[in-house]
Amino acid sequence: MEDNKIRCGWCRGNELYEAYHDNEWGKPVHDDATLFEFILLEGFQAGLSWITILRRRESFAKAFDNFDYKKIAEYSQEKLDALMQDEGIIRNKLKVNASVINAKAFIKVQEEFGSFANYFWKFSDGKVVDNHPQTLKDIPATSALSDAISKDLKKRGFKFVGSTIIYAHMQATGMVNDHVADCWTRH
Repeated sequence: MEDNKIRCGWCRGNELYEAYHDNEWGKPVHDDATLFEFILLEGFQAGLSWITILRRRESFAKAFDNFDYKKIAEYSQEKLDALMQDEGIIRNKLKVNASVINAKAFIKVQEEFGSFANYFWKFSDGKVVDNHPQTLKDIPATSALSDAISKDLKKRGFKFVGSTIIYAHMQATGMVNDHVADCWTRH
C-alpha cells in the first residue's frame, strides 16, 4: 500500500499483510467463530510464516466449511482424507486431525463457560494487555499469560496450542496490543 502510513515492520511491503495488520491484527475479538478461525489457522501456521497462511486463508475457509467448528467437530475420516488431498491448504495430517480435536474441545469450553470468548478473555480479566513496544525487538514470542492459556488449553485436550502459538492468537485477536509506538493503528 502506498499510503505513507507508518506500520509495524513485520507487515511492510506486502499488500495482503498490510491489510491484515490494518484491519484485523490487534483488534479485540469477542466472537467465538472468529476466535475459532484463528485457533485453526494458527495451528496450521506452526513452523511456517503467517503470510503463508494468509495467502491460503480463503482456501482454508472453503476446505473447513467457513471455519464452522460444529461441522468440523463432526468430520468423518472420509472428509479428513479429502482434506489431505486439498492443495489449497497445508496438508499436514497432525494439523488436519487437530482441527477436529480442537473443534470438539472448543465446543466443550463453550458449554462450560457459555462462550469461548468468556473463557479466553477471563485470563486477562477482560482487558487488553498493552505492552507498549517501541520497536519489533520489544515484542516477545510468549508471555506468562500465553503460558497459562496454553497450559489450560492443553489440559482441555487442544492440540497445536503451545505458548508461542497462543501468544500469536492473543495478538491476532486483540488480547495483546503489540503495535509498535510509531504505528498508525496504535493511535
